[in-house]
Amino acid sequence: MSYFQQAVTELIERVKDAKGEATRLVQVLEYKPDFAFIDWLQAQPLFPKFYWQSRDTREEVVALGQLHTFTEPAPAYAFLSGEQRIWGGRSFDGQSAKNPHCPASFFFLPQIELVRHDQTWSLVVNVEGSKQRVIQSLQQLRFDVPRLMPLSARIEHIDHTPTRPQWNALVEKVLNGIEAKEYKKVVLARKTTLELHSPICAAQLLKSSSEHNQHSFHFLLAQNEGHSFIGSTPERLYCRQGKDLYTEALAGTIGRGDNASHDMALANWLSQDTKNLNENQYVVDDIIDRLSPYSDLVEVEAEARLVRLRKVQHLKRCIHAHLNEGVNGVQLLSALQPTAAVAGLPRKESMEFIQQHEPFERSWYAGSMGFISLKRAEFCVAIRSAQIVDDEIQLYAGAGIVPGSVAEHEWQELDKKMSTLLSLISDHPPLGVAS
Repeated sequence: MSYFQQAVTELIERVKDAKGEATRLVQVLEYKPDFAFIDWLQAQPLFPKFYWQSRDTREEVVALGQLHTFTEPAPAYAFLSGEQRIWGGRSFDGQSAKNPHCPASFFFLPQIELVRHDQTWSLVVNVEGSKQRVIQSLQQLRFDVPRLMPLSARIEHIDHTPTRPQWNALVEKVLNGIEAKEYKKVVLARKTTLELHSPICAAQLLKSSSEHNQHSFHFLLAQNEGHSFIGSTPERLYCRQGKDLYTEALAGTIGRGDNASHDMALANWLSQDTKNLNENQYVVDDIIDRLSPYSDLVEVEAEARLVRLRKVQHLKRCIHAHLNEGVNGVQLLSALQPTAAVAGLPRKESMEFIQQHEPFERSWYAGSMGFISLKRAEFCVAIRSAQIVDDEIQLYAGAGIVPGSVAEHEWQELDKKMSTLLSLISDHPPLGVAS
């Protein structure tokens, strides 16, 4: 019997012996598991499944099975106790007239969590009066964890929505609206659908992405066998620790250079470009405006810093707020999502434009993924993401349209952002998409 199997057996006995008031049991593992977390997630038969790795890589979690599910996070506060966490996210446009079948949000209190915090590993169960259900789930865990093979796929067909001519027309429509003072900024997005020669699993793509895309949150939500949403996003929506909230304005983008001097030239251009600096400032102003009713202090980093990722570089400014008494994660999600970086400004008018004119539903793309607990919460913005439904992959990327935007340049920016995941699927994607 492996050490991990012994830990599960011990935990089953502890659940059997748990008193009625017990809600959460933690089994600290003396040794590092001999498998990767994403491999372990893929091997397990329990749904829903959630994977989370924090951007600083200090925390990694797999959450399995459900004791309770919530279509809105607010009722979860009645269930949460101690260190318990609910996992999931809010969609961008679920339950709207355009997208009535996607939920507005999906959260669940898991039965089982495998957690790494720095160099400490633990297996956690939430009991909540359902001891027998939790024991049955622990007994279903699979200990034979095959290593996920590297990605190997050939793209048979690639399809963009909107098409390039439609994109050009949409950008022009937005720029006309900006000139008419209807809005300051609208973020337009593209969905790119891939048909592959042979299917890949979501966990394979996520594992490859987590190995190649640094300085990012990595997440996976699978509600069932055939449907997964994954992402490797550089953008934090917010992190709350007690009354302290940390968020950021991530807006303004340029690609990476072919060599060090080209890379530096692009970075210097981005950090001085009026259009990109203005776009970042729009996001900063919007976040301050949205946090002010919930905070007695909002502080903003004076200068935008450069964030270098594998395929793109961004402008970023960090923001700290001190929250008023009693502010919770539900209020913060509603206040901050969707951000000006994924929707536009003003929020109402830009959202109406997207709902009316964008030729697809965003669903989970540009929503948020993460966790809520009584003392802390953290969410990332679900960009650089993909939806995998059976044998089809849908990739998403967006670009902020502001005064000075050029449709052709923004299309190229979409290609660069999309290549975060696309370049992992194929070294030679079909013509028209950047690798």
